[in-house]
Amino acid sequence: MKFLAARRRSPLVASALLIGALATVGGGYAVIAAVQPAQAAITVGSETQVEAGRQLYLEGCSSCHGLEAQGTQSGPTLIGVGAAAVDFQVSSGRMPLAAPGAQAPAVAATYNEEQVAALAAFVATLGPGPAIPTASDVDTTDADLATGGVLFRTNCAQCHNFAGRGGALSDGKYAPSLMESSPKTIYMAMLTGPQSMPVFSDTQLDTQDKQDIIAYVMDLQTAPSPGGLSLGRLGDPVEDIGATALFLAGDACNFVNGEVVHGDGGQHVAGPVLNPGKFG
Repeated sequence: MKFLAARRRSPLVASALLIGALATVGGGYAVIAAVQPAQAAITVGSETQVEAGRQLYLEGCSSCHGLEAQGTQSGPTLIGVGAAAVDFQVSSGRMPLAAPGAQAPAVAATYNEEQVAALAAFVATLGPGPAIPTASDVDTTDADLATGGVLFRTNCAQCHNFAGRGGALSDGKYAPSLMESSPKTIYMAMLTGPQSMPVFSDTQLDTQDKQDIIAYVMDLQTAPSPGGLSLGRLGDPVEDIGATALFLAGDACNFVNGEVVHGDGGQHVAGPVLNPGKFG
């Protein structure tokens, strides 16, 4: 025991312990110093994007939505709408709204992709809301097309038409066609419920449900028309009327004295083919 106590009091042991402790602390500081600049760069980049979005907001959005995004008589509050709502509305050109109307139409976007991302980042800081979907969110590799069709007809067809071609609503509003919508756009629409559309949160339609619906819409976009012209895929009545009109226009006939007289005036069929009295 005396030997061990003497070794503990030895200056060499104390020096070795001190050097080891200093080396450990120094190594820890070196690791922290290497990590902090990367984290700082990420933070500064995010702050820069948010600030750029704030400037864009003040210049192009605050006149309707308020300086603090609190909303005005001209526009709703944006607090808590989330980045997905901003991405959907701004990237589609619906916002900024050029003029008041029953519904904001989809037009050429005012802002580029980088500016849209900045605006979305800024609005996302105002309150929790739906985030922009990731690539995995809109991946339809494992989607069920049949289930998507059932979900679409149950939740979407009433407004967007069973073929996704859109349709009229009340008070001058309308459900737009989905024939050129991307998976990301469809997902964000379900997530945020723009304009007259209800919100389909994850408690109503989870991610798999949304992917199934997207897969079905993508299938509608590429579906062939075996009969030729699709006529808007509005159904049998329109197709029947269209076919009848084309037939009559292509082979118009006048029934005169029991003879079929074609549009060129030539009497190609003689005799009492039909009783003209039945046609007035």
